[in-house]
Amino acid sequence: MIEAEHVTKCYGEMVAVDDLSFRVEKGEILGLLGPNGAGKTTTMRILTGYLAADGGTITVAGWRHPDQSLEIRRHIGYLPENNPLYPDMCVMEYLSFVAAMRRVPKAIRKNRIDLVVAMTGLEKMAYKNIGELSKGYCQRVGLAQAIVHDPEILILDEPTVGLDPNQIVEIRSLIQRFGKEKTIILSSHILPEVAATCRRVIILNRGKLAGSGTPEEMSARARGGNAVTFVLKVPAAEVMSKFRAIPEVKEIELKGEEGAGQMKYRIITDDAIDMRETIFRMAVDNQWVLTELYRESLSLEEVFQHLTITEAAS
Repeated sequence: MIEAEHVTKCYGEMVAVDDLSFRVEKGEILGLLGPNGAGKTTTMRILTGYLAADGGTITVAGWRHPDQSLEIRRHIGYLPENNPLYPDMCVMEYLSFVAAMRRVPKAIRKNRIDLVVAMTGLEKMAYKNIGELSKGYCQRVGLAQAIVHDPEILILDEPTVGLDPNQIVEIRSLIQRFGKEKTIILSSHILPEVAATCRRVIILNRGKLAGSGTPEEMSARARGGNAVTFVLKVPAAEVMSKFRAIPEVKEIELKGEEGAGQMKYRIITDDAIDMRETIFRMAVDNQWVLTELYRESLSLEEVFQHLTITEAAS
């Protein structure tokens, strides 16, 4: 659906996007993360055709930048960080204006506007001036203008910035609903929101791709492997000896006593290996009392810090 290969963009001597390559599949909700100045907004503007890359190739829905940028824009709905609203227009007036600019056919324009107003929960605000609306409703209007021409792809730059927790939940629900039918790229500084909304994330740092994958995959890579914690009521020496004999176990750590003779352990294996079933079977075979067993994962915040702070300092 979207493919970027070796994309570069410079502002004078500053490299904003540096040899960036990634792919977004049809129907995917992709989180685009990075610290301030990482190149997220520049990347989004390049994808939408509002900014030309200095190098590399970009293909969107089968169309190629920059020669077919107009076709690409017809397939994309874009909500920039600074929502481009006209405060003196009422909601319906503004959406009619955007629909006309987006060349929605007159024969279906009113029905299409009515539909997106209903989809974004703007019915009660439809004839109010945008300048009178709350921040949350303004973001709904921004989402409505992004989908008024029924694009296949949505690119949303900080769609929940400045919203209160209730408004964030409402906008997240809308995005998840849109994600059932559309391909979405979502940029946000609110990492739990990205983890809750996106199936896969890419992290940019200083214009480069620092990491990509599902939150679980990136957690395993940042930790150096999969981590499983378990608690057994059995002498520690026996447990440590048996697990050290397993080739797939990279590391085993005795984390401490849990009381009543129970000891907590953590083992680390390669990314692709999940040891929970093996641990359970070993406990059964050796008649060990297993009271806890769970797979650990780093939070998206911890992965983000690992990729953008730890690696930058190395």
